[in-house]
Amino acid sequence: MILAALAVVCALLLSAMLVMLRRSHRPVLGTAAQRLTFDVLHTASLAAPGLREGLTAGGAERAVRHLRTLLDAPAIAITDHTHTLARDGQGHGHEVDPFAHARGTLASGRTSILPGDEMGCTSECPIRVGVAVPLVDGEAVVGVLLAYARETSAVLVRAVEEVASWVSGQLELGSAEVRRRMLTEAELRALRAQISPHFIYNSLNAVASFVRTDPGRARELLLEFADFTRYALRHGGDYATLADELRNTERYLMLEQARFGDRLRVSLRLAPEVLSITVPFLVVQPLVENAVQHGLDVDREVVTVSIVAADDGPTALLTVEDDGAGADPDVVRAALKSDPTSAPSHSVGLGNIDSRLRKVFGDSHGLIVETAPGAGTKVTVRIPKFAPGIQIQ
Repeated sequence: MILAALAVVCALLLSAMLVMLRRSHRPVLGTAAQRLTFDVLHTASLAAPGLREGLTAGGAERAVRHLRTLLDAPAIAITDHTHTLARDGQGHGHEVDPFAHARGTLASGRTSILPGDEMGCTSECPIRVGVAVPLVDGEAVVGVLLAYARETSAVLVRAVEEVASWVSGQLELGSAEVRRRMLTEAELRALRAQISPHFIYNSLNAVASFVRTDPGRARELLLEFADFTRYALRHGGDYATLADELRNTERYLMLEQARFGDRLRVSLRLAPEVLSITVPFLVVQPLVENAVQHGLDVDREVVTVSIVAADDGPTALLTVEDDGAGADPDVVRAALKSDPTSAPSHSVGLGNIDSRLRKVFGDSHGLIVETAPGAGTKVTVRIPKFAPGIQIQ
């Protein structure tokens, strides 16, 4: 019995030693300071999405709890210029609304320290002081971050100012995103305006010319025209697949071939592996329209437009080339530098498309145009197969 008991004790000790050895070989999950840094960054990341919406009631409600965690304050509040947007923590029984505490800071644009008697505190109140710091977007004061505590200190004031500065930065990023989206929409509106009214008129005339002689062809062209305009004039979505862009370009070319007949020839070489990549909406068809318009600008018997989408490692190489009239390189250079939201220029949408490509993918992915009078025109662009943050909505 004794031997059996000793064996059990030895087994338990051995098991405990093995557990300790295993624990001693587990990776250390950072120092206390590193874990604290992670917690702060994680909390900030939870607050950021609401603030990126701008200073709204919904965004403030989603962010306020995380901001209070960052400050480790009993209570905080966020206001705009007219009222309290959100609050969190103790002290909600105050008869005075936090917006009343924010008025001085909104007027002065400076940090304010609020003693308890200004907040209507009683001796039983869990908070006795407040710190009000302005929130700015650019140079304008747009609201106030208020933090409440039992007592004030230089550390508290500095902490609230630092968090308010971070919140202001998120608000500015949100405003910048809104401005970017508005500019993109303006560029697309300008590009849609450059879809030639003559193209629409001539397409409908081409359809009409087949109504009696070939009703089936007329119906097919009318459906293609409807699909083309529906796609080109759609609302919403900054991006599309290359396959969708090329399909709409084919619709355009089908309508133009109905008009020009054998004078317009088309060559397509498309690598299947690049058709699924994401590109800015409405970038291919305007390049092809430019090739058709300027390729047939003179009395040429036949013009060939070639479209190539090739696999080139991490990028897709898209080229649109015509053997038509060509253009003065200085004129094309000026078109590329033109305001992308301006009225139609000599080259359909070149500056617009070049601007949008550079904004999305970087300056190394703008249009490369090779042309000369009488030598045709070749437009080339490299499109990354994968780009962070670029997705179809």
